[in-house]
Amino acid sequence: TDTLLIPTALYTTHALITNQLLFEPSLHQYLLATILVAASIPIFARLGLYHAIVRFMGDKAVLAVTQATTIATLIYLLATQLLSHTAITPYLPGDALSLQTAPLIPSLMVFWGVLILMLGGTRLAMRHLIHLHQARTKHKIIIYGAGQTGTELLRAMKSGHQYQPIAFVDDNTQLQKSVIDGIRIFSPSKLETLLKTHDVRQILLAMPNISRSRKRHVINSLEEYPVQVKTIPCLADIMAGKARISDIRDIDIEDLLGRDPIDPAPKLMTACIHEQTVLVTGAGGSIGSELCRQIIQQKPKRLLLLDSCEFALYSIERELLALTAEKQTEIKTTQLSNDKIISLLANVQDRARLDTIFNTFEIDTVYHAAAFKHVPMVEHNIVDGVKNNVFGTLNTALAARENNVSTFVLVSTDKAVRPTNVMGTTKRLAEMTLQALADSKHQSHKTLFCMVRFGNVLGSSGSVVPLFREQINTGGPITVTHPEVIRYFMTITEASQLVIQAGSMAKGGEVFVLDMGDPVKIDSLAKKMIRLMGKEVKDQKNPRGDIEIRYTGLRPGEKLYEELLIGDNPTGTSHQRIMKAQEGYLTWKDMETLLENLKSACEKHKHERLIELMLREETGFIPRQKLDDHIYRKVLEREAENEQVRKVRFLKTGA
Repeated sequence: TDTLLIPTALYTTHALITNQLLFEPSLHQYLLATILVAASIPIFARLGLYHAIVRFMGDKAVLAVTQATTIATLIYLLATQLLSHTAITPYLPGDALSLQTAPLIPSLMVFWGVLILMLGGTRLAMRHLIHLHQARTKHKIIIYGAGQTGTELLRAMKSGHQYQPIAFVDDNTQLQKSVIDGIRIFSPSKLETLLKTHDVRQILLAMPNISRSRKRHVINSLEEYPVQVKTIPCLADIMAGKARISDIRDIDIEDLLGRDPIDPAPKLMTACIHEQTVLVTGAGGSIGSELCRQIIQQKPKRLLLLDSCEFALYSIERELLALTAEKQTEIKTTQLSNDKIISLLANVQDRARLDTIFNTFEIDTVYHAAAFKHVPMVEHNIVDGVKNNVFGTLNTALAARENNVSTFVLVSTDKAVRPTNVMGTTKRLAEMTLQALADSKHQSHKTLFCMVRFGNVLGSSGSVVPLFREQINTGGPITVTHPEVIRYFMTITEASQLVIQAGSMAKGGEVFVLDMGDPVKIDSLAKKMIRLMGKEVKDQKNPRGDIEIRYTGLRPGEKLYEELLIGDNPTGTSHQRIMKAQEGYLTWKDMETLLENLKSACEKHKHERLIELMLREETGFIPRQKLDDHIYRKVLEREAENEQVRKVRFLKTGA
C-alpha cells in the first residue's frame, strides 16, 4: 500500500502546487517517484512501520509514521536536487510547471502533509474498520465509575476482543456529560434508557477503592435492571500485582453481604502470636487456613499446622511457604524462614499423638479449629461426630493444660446455641468442657481457655454461595431448603482476625460472641444472585424466567434461623464487634462424669444412649427429628428383618 501511496502523494503535491488536477507526468517525475519508493520503503521497514499491529496502533506507531514521512520528504529534497543537475529535460505539456521549477519549500511542506495524511490515514482507517468488525462480536457493556480505574479499564477493553464499552455511568455530577476517549459519561438516572437503546446486557463496576457499604448500595440499585453485573479485582490485589484491571469477574458475595471491615487492633493481633510458638488444629480447613494466613503475618516464632487430611495440610503449607518467601524477598530477612512452618499429620482423636506433639514443641498458643461442621453429615454419623468434636477438643485441651500452654482458643459456632442437631450439640459440649476446665480451681495449671462463637463465613467449604453460582451457571434450578430460612454471614478474613483478637482478651472460661451484622434471608440472596448474573427468576408470576428456585425442605437437624446467645445479657469488651456471653455450665466433676458416659456410649456404638446423654438441660438440645444415623438405621432394619425371619420360622416349624 505504501508503494502506491508515495507516488500518489507526489502526484497530489504537484496537482496542489500547479492547481491542475489532470496532467501527464514527465520522465523527471517518474524517476523521482521511483527513487522515493526505492529509498523510502526499506527505511520504513527499518523504522518498524511494518511491525506495528494496526488494531493496537498507539503513540509509538504515530511517531514512527511521522519519522517515516519526514525521512521520505528529505529523500524527496535530495532526489529533486540530484535530478535538477542531470541532462534530463522534464516533459510537461502546455504551460504547466514542473516540480523542478516550482517553489521548493512549499512543495516540501505540501508533500510532507499529504504523505503523512496518506500513511497515517490509511492505517487509522484500517484500525477503525477492524474495530467496527470486532464490535459486532463483542459484548456491549457500560462501565460504572468514570475515575482513573474506569479510564484504564476502558483502554483495556478497547484493545481486547471481548467487550465493547458503550458509555460510562458515574454519580459525580462534575464528570457527567464529559467524554473520555470518545465515550460519554451519564448519570445513573439515564441507565435504563442506555440499556434499552444499546441493548446492553452487562455492567462492569470500576470502583475498587470505595467502601463495601457504598459498593453494596450501588449493586442493590442495579438489581432492578435485567443485566449481568460484574466487577474488577480489589485495589489491593491490583497494587500487589496479583490481578489486572481487565480481569473481569462475578460480583463477590462480600460485595452483596459483607460490611465495612474494621482494622484489627495491632496489640490484640500480636499478643498471643508474635515471637511465640502457635499451634492451629484443623489448619487445612476454611477457618483454620485463614487463621494460619493471619498468624504468619504477625511473625510467630514457630507455626505448627495440624490436620488429618494430607492434601489440605499440603495445600496450606505450600501457600504459607510461598507467602513467607515473598516476605523475605521484600524485607530481606530470614525472620520468617521456612523451618518455622511445621506440618503435622495427626488426628485430634489420637491422645498419644497429641501428647507427643505438645511434649516436643514448647507451644504457647493453640487455636482449635478441628471439627466436623456439616450438620447433615454429623447427623448421619453421630459417633464420629461426638468423638471428633467433643473428645478431640478434650484431648487437645488436656494436652495443652498438662504442657502449660498459655492460651487455648476454641473456634465454636452459633449452632451450639439451643441446638436442634447433633453437630451443634457436640460443639456446645466442647464449649462446656473448656468452661469446666477453666473453672476447675483445684487444678494447678496456667492455661487460659476461651471460646469464640460466630455464624456462617463467606467462602467456606460447603457455603451456599458457590453452590448457588454453580447452579445458576448450569441453568438451575437453585435449591433452597425453606423460603424463610435466615442465616448470619461474615467474611472469613474478619472472622479469623476477630478470633485472634478475642483470644488475646481471654482471662479464662469466656464465651466470646462476634457481632455478625444483619441476618440474611437465603431465599432473597438466591433471587439477588440470579438477577445480578443477568437472569430472571422463574416462578408463577414469571413462567418464562431463566432460573427456578426449588424448595427442598429443611435438612436433618437444620434450623430456620440461628442464634448467637443462650442468655440475653451479653457484656461488651474493648472491641466493638466482640461481646462476652454470660452462660451456665457444669462443674468439672459433673462434666467429667458426662464425658465418661459419652465415651462409653461411643465405644459401644450406643446411638440412643448418646442422644439420651446429650439431652441435658445445660446443652439445650431439642432434636427436631428422629435419630437418623446411617449405621443405627441399618441395624434397626436388620433387626426388623431378623425378627420377621424368626416369625416365619416359628409359624412353619413352631420353634
